[in-house]
Amino acid sequence: MVSLGASAVRRRAEVFVLSQGRSLMGRAGPLIAARLISAVVSLSIPLVLARTMAIAEYGTYKQLFLLSVTISAVVPLGMSQSLYFFIPRTTERRACFTQTLLFLVLVGSLGGLALYLCGSWIASALTNPGLLEHRLELALYTGLLVASYPLEISMTTQGLTRRAAVTYLASDFFKAAALVIPSATGLGLHWMMWGMVTWAALRLLASWVSMVASTRGPLWDRGLLRQQLAYALPFGAAIAVAIPQQYAHQFIVAHAVGPALFAVYAVAVFELPFVDLFYTPTGEVLMVQLGELEAAGRRTEGAGAFRDAVDRLGILLLPPIFFIWAVAPAFITTMFGDRFASASSIFRLCLFAMPLAILPIDATLRARGETRHILISYVLKALVTIPLAWIGVARFGLAGAAGSYVIAEFLGRAFLAWKVPASLSTADTRIHGRDLIPGKHLLRTVGAAVVLALAGAGTLRLALGIDLVASAPLVRRVLPLGLAGAVFGAGYLSLLAVTHAQLPGFLGAILARRRARRAVPVA
Repeated sequence: MVSLGASAVRRRAEVFVLSQGRSLMGRAGPLIAARLISAVVSLSIPLVLARTMAIAEYGTYKQLFLLSVTISAVVPLGMSQSLYFFIPRTTERRACFTQTLLFLVLVGSLGGLALYLCGSWIASALTNPGLLEHRLELALYTGLLVASYPLEISMTTQGLTRRAAVTYLASDFFKAAALVIPSATGLGLHWMMWGMVTWAALRLLASWVSMVASTRGPLWDRGLLRQQLAYALPFGAAIAVAIPQQYAHQFIVAHAVGPALFAVYAVAVFELPFVDLFYTPTGEVLMVQLGELEAAGRRTEGAGAFRDAVDRLGILLLPPIFFIWAVAPAFITTMFGDRFASASSIFRLCLFAMPLAILPIDATLRARGETRHILISYVLKALVTIPLAWIGVARFGLAGAAGSYVIAEFLGRAFLAWKVPASLSTADTRIHGRDLIPGKHLLRTVGAAVVLALAGAGTLRLALGIDLVASAPLVRRVLPLGLAGAVFGAGYLSLLAVTHAQLPGFLGAILARRRARRAVPVA
């Protein structure tokens, strides 16, 4: 067995990664651009609602959607994701679509019915009797949402990425309007929920029209259905463990405190949308690259692709995470209002888990077909999170719940990271953990992130000292953080330009072409 040096791995894989990455990112371009715009739209929703709703009502809203997100993620059992595998490989697309939609209508109806029938118990368990007032809307919305899941997926699997991107954006804009307009006009949570029911119903109608009415062929194929179920159910089992574990700390907090305090915690565990924006496409591209390398008999060069992904994600993610940590109190109060100022310390605690996103570990194991390790990690995290969160809330309040989440994330990532080197090794070449981490590059990135964060925080401090008494309240609140963000943003963009980091959209294409021109072919 020989150890493959990190520098050798990186040199041998660089040209392959670049050439494949350009074509893959080109195909994914519309979807990535749609994700970017959608992230901005999605970000506006909690910002508006947190300011226009009473704090207890906002807490109830967050609990309703916590319930819906949990159920709607678990009950599909992986059937919608199975389309990614079967549609490119079958000639019976209409049957595959119809079977998937009918299955999701069935499980969505069961999930919605369970929410409705268990409404009293749920309201008692979450210490919020107000949930009972909305159980009908919650049940209908959840069932319809589950049934409409494959809408954009069906387009992507047929290579219609532009259509999927447009649909994705239109859907998210309508969703934002359905929530924001009733809240901003004082119509209240009932109208918000009925707006979401209408939105989900329109998605379901569009799904049947685009997936069944506009395609030809048989509507049913029993053999294909068995294959779909055999493929989907193991993945669904993993999700059934992962999602409740992921949200366990929020459910425990909801049980322990009232809706007003839960609203504060919901703001504290707010997820920065740009993390998923970069992490998910990078992981998908890496999976394809690893498959291509293995097919070409160059499996060990996957270590170079992994290092490249870590390097890129580090440059893209670490500076903004460090900056937001440095200005967290101003960020929270500017975005959500002074009512949520107490959430900033817990928000900072949750941010410690976000740098883990620079490691595309799960994508690597999925590309190697070693998903059993992912399921085991979910089980381990569940065994740790639930008792730790329960004890943490009892002993340390909201900070204890957030701390349990961070600890569980680190433990789960550590377990998966332990399995990655073996998944990239061969009988002749052994990959070590040091071959997968671009240590010097990451240290430089961390150093740059610290400098940029300090520059932004220093600018914020100076801006807060400016006399803005005569200015409007909105200006006094937004201007200091805006100036700090501008200073950080200028430095961040300069860093991306110097390092030629790959970005979504036209800017990413320009930077990728510049990097490719400078690459030296390897003999």
